[in-house]
Amino acid sequence: MERLLAIIFIYILVDNFVLQRFLGICPFIGVSRKMETAIGMSMAVIFVMTMATLVTWILNTFVLVPYELEYLQIVTFILVIASLVQLVETALRKISPTLYQGLGIFLPLITTNCAIMGVALLAVREEFTFVEAVVFGIAASIGFSLALVIMAGIRERLEMAKIPEALQGSAITLITAGILSLAFLGFSGMLTL
Repeated sequence: MERLLAIIFIYILVDNFVLQRFLGICPFIGVSRKMETAIGMSMAVIFVMTMATLVTWILNTFVLVPYELEYLQIVTFILVIASLVQLVETALRKISPTLYQGLGIFLPLITTNCAIMGVALLAVREEFTFVEAVVFGIAASIGFSLALVIMAGIRERLEMAKIPEALQGSAITLITAGILSLAFLGFSGMLTL
């Protein structure tokens, strides 16, 4: 139980995939303009990342490793992630067309989101048990979502702020992401596995 709590704390705050490993920057920057789209993307990423970790761990443990097919790991993981994203995309199109339009191109880009692939590969590399892998997937996706929602809140506030012309647009977004990353750096070293 102690190890599971450590995994949760580490991958939400200490080793955040966006702010410490710099994985998943494309959707992080692209979708963090509005809180509504950030929350929608967060829910999609939580589902895809958790399910991808679960399914890829099972496939790797019970199919790829026993049959010595580890060389197919990346291809298998991409197929699993693409299938899950297609499921989310179809569901969002039916359930919330407005959110589907708001996410735009960034929803299919979850397929190539390096954070999701990184979580799937790290769950295997770290040799987590099944429960640890699932907790790891959930914690990493919550960490991604936390960073995305915080950034969206800051960017919405920046819309009303007086920003010097030279810093408007992408410049202030990247500066804000850097400062946010430095804030999360304060958690480093607090806990290790």
